[in-house]
Amino acid sequence: MGAAGQLRRRTRARTPPSRGEGSADDDDMSCEACGSGDAAAELMLCDGCDRGFHIFCLRPILPRVPAGDWFCASCRSPGPTKSAAAVSSVSKKPKQFPLIQTKIVDFFKIQRSPPGAASVLSSEAKKRKRKPAGALVVSKKKRKLLPFNPCEDPAQRLRQMASLATALTATGAVFSNHLTYQPGMAPRSANRAALEAGGMQVLPKEDVEALSQCQRMMERGECPPLLVVYDPVEGFTVEADRFIKDLTIITEYVGDVDYLRSREHDDGDSMMTLLSASTPSRSLVICPDRRSNIARFINGINNHTPEGRKKQNLKCVRFDVGGECRVLLVANRDISKGERLYYDYNGSEHEYPTHHFV
Repeated sequence: MGAAGQLRRRTRARTPPSRGEGSADDDDMSCEACGSGDAAAELMLCDGCDRGFHIFCLRPILPRVPAGDWFCASCRSPGPTKSAAAVSSVSKKPKQFPLIQTKIVDFFKIQRSPPGAASVLSSEAKKRKRKPAGALVVSKKKRKLLPFNPCEDPAQRLRQMASLATALTATGAVFSNHLTYQPGMAPRSANRAALEAGGMQVLPKEDVEALSQCQRMMERGECPPLLVVYDPVEGFTVEADRFIKDLTIITEYVGDVDYLRSREHDDGDSMMTLLSASTPSRSLVICPDRRSNIARFINGINNHTPEGRKKQNLKCVRFDVGGECRVLLVANRDISKGERLYYDYNGSEHEYPTHHFV
């Protein structure tokens, strides 16, 4: 799967800004949710009403203090002012995407199956079934990555895709299953794995085919067996909707590609390192705030506690695929149905603030 050094941070976190250290006003400031004035570096003021809130008392929690303006739930919502208790404890459940096949087909731009496609799928499935079980009983380093195994029931897949559409719509994003290159951002020519400091592991040919198979299945509407659910503490999160084998490709991390230098003061908490170049000005990040897939909603572990680290069931690994950098989320153990998916946002580095993650 690759050494720990191959894993990179999800984002470059900034030190939370202090708000007038030592002033009398700060001495009196307290959190509207818990009533405490402790942890001043993580206590922020609403730019609308000047009330204070700990980032870890919000629901969902925030990983860090935003660099720009921030407004509490009362100031974001029209209508009568809510009480402090309501602000701190009530989270708005997102509106569900319609469970209508035509709407889901349009949202995900699912391709219509050409004649004979079903027989091709059947052949692929039979080939996988005929593979002798002994082929996988080798050292883990030499084992191949597996394409995800979609649910056979079309109605179940429809529910899974509707859950993702709900999350994307609520966050103002559209679906994309590929890295995208937008005018004014990094061009595709900038995505060169050869620029990686220390080199980047090459995805073997068999695993490239497994990744391509995952993409083809998604284009046909055969999605990974995953559900996006809304948790009042964690926000959107992802859980397995069927058993998933170790070393299964869950998804590729996608979004708009941009230079890191253009995003160092960006408040987005879902940026992923794509290229960590020897020349820092060439480093790239993936920005999934406008175009993304289910990877954006998979949460991170609290890697400051043994309990948090035990929850990890995915690894985030960067590969050289045809000379370009790609980021894959891969199961690092068997995952049971109903189990939530987690990976380490920091990998071998510790710049992302995960100490308040559940």
